[in-house]
Amino acid sequence: MSVITESPGSLDVDAVVVGYHAADDGPQPASGAETVDAAFPGGLAKTLSLLGATGAAEEVHSVPTQGALNAPVVVAVGLGAPPGAGAAPDPDAVARAAGAALRSRGTAQHRIALALPAETPELAEAAALGALLGDYAFNRYRTDEDVRSPAAELLVAAGVPGAREAVERAGTIAGAVSLTRDLVNTAPADLVPEDLANIAAEVGRGDGLSVQVLDEQELSDGGYGGLIGVGQGSANPPRLVRLEYTHPEARRTIAFVGKGITFDSGGLSLKPAGSMDWMKSDMGGAAAVLGAMRAIAQLGPAVNAVAYLAIAENMPGGSAQRPSDVLTIYGGKTVEVLNTDAEGRLVMADALVRAQEDSPDLIVDVATLTGAQLVALGTRVFAVMANDDGVREDVHAAATAAGEQSWPMPLPAELRQGLDSTVADIANVPGERWGGMLSAGVFLKEFIDEGVHWAHLDIAGPSFNQGRPFGYTPKGGTGAATRTLVRIAENAANTSAREN
Repeated sequence: MSVITESPGSLDVDAVVVGYHAADDGPQPASGAETVDAAFPGGLAKTLSLLGATGAAEEVHSVPTQGALNAPVVVAVGLGAPPGAGAAPDPDAVARAAGAALRSRGTAQHRIALALPAETPELAEAAALGALLGDYAFNRYRTDEDVRSPAAELLVAAGVPGAREAVERAGTIAGAVSLTRDLVNTAPADLVPEDLANIAAEVGRGDGLSVQVLDEQELSDGGYGGLIGVGQGSANPPRLVRLEYTHPEARRTIAFVGKGITFDSGGLSLKPAGSMDWMKSDMGGAAAVLGAMRAIAQLGPAVNAVAYLAIAENMPGGSAQRPSDVLTIYGGKTVEVLNTDAEGRLVMADALVRAQEDSPDLIVDVATLTGAQLVALGTRVFAVMANDDGVREDVHAAATAAGEQSWPMPLPAELRQGLDSTVADIANVPGERWGGMLSAGVFLKEFIDEGVHWAHLDIAGPSFNQGRPFGYTPKGGTGAATRTLVRIAENAANTSAREN
């Protein structure tokens, strides 16, 4: 990935990507596309109109240049309606368009120039990030030699000050999201708890983070009853990974907690087959936390960040926990397990209690926690819950600024009584099915001390795309919440800087 200032039409590349807006009289070239458009007799917009192009968002048309440019092909991608007079294009629209264009590229197109709107550093970063995310490919298990692989080189046409730094940041963020996607896409037999813990340790040490890994004996000795209870039905024992990033000028500490169920069969409360085939993604929260910590370490914001990956495999073995078993969570609170498929909240409870020992200014947990999240918000929008209205709004705003879709949700106090247990401090599921996503959040809130700021992200649907690719989002692992966590850390650093 590099930034260029030359005219895209003069470049010796395999394809040039340009943007078009949807106007009443047909496609209208977006900023960055002017010289490419003018190189075609009568304008490229006229050719696009003849092909039926409208400039609608993420619409892609490839047009042979017939010698009008050095590049043999122009890839024209729709950006939707043009911005108002004097306004810049929407950065996320640019990112999605770049992703759609790169997803559509041919396997022989290895060197791509992006002539998308880039008149500000923010737009240059959006174009670069969207292209990198859209060009993602997971080929670990492919044997076809002609399989599509990421482009060898991407060139971003941008001449504004700060563009190079912005594009470099895009590369860092894209690398973090790709790590998250790779982990989610990996077959569960190749990513048992010990594997994920080892990868996290390797990534952490490689980026200068301090690393601690607790194995099953240390978890048992330490009283981590949630992780031990969930993991005891598997031949692959659980792990708790702690990663820490510190900055000498930091005034705030952020703690991230990620759910890392490397495969979720449901345990003895077995899932139906149709709900199990994508449960390799049940470690998407831990993957997002790991990806974010890598990006934070590489970007270097003036904040301290500590992360906990609560890792286990939920299997129905002969030693598996049973419905009606009682677990003692780290810190001493007891939980009656009424449904072993509500396991994520059990391992998260252990990690949330442990995270508070670091005295963070904010804890954010990320989990593929409930099927009810998909019912409430669908497959593209994750939920944000918190024990403080200001925290909830700040996290939602951070997600929006990072280009991720989220929605603030409540934690109704009346749902707590549904979690009452006749034998323990709390039950892991309520007695009724309604509001399951919110009840799970209420359960987690029980393990947060008074006065500790905490937010919970339920990413069950957005973490794994079972449908068709769209924008810069592939089929399979999406990397959901990774960018949001990075933005939360950066916001904390920026707030501290303003207070100095």
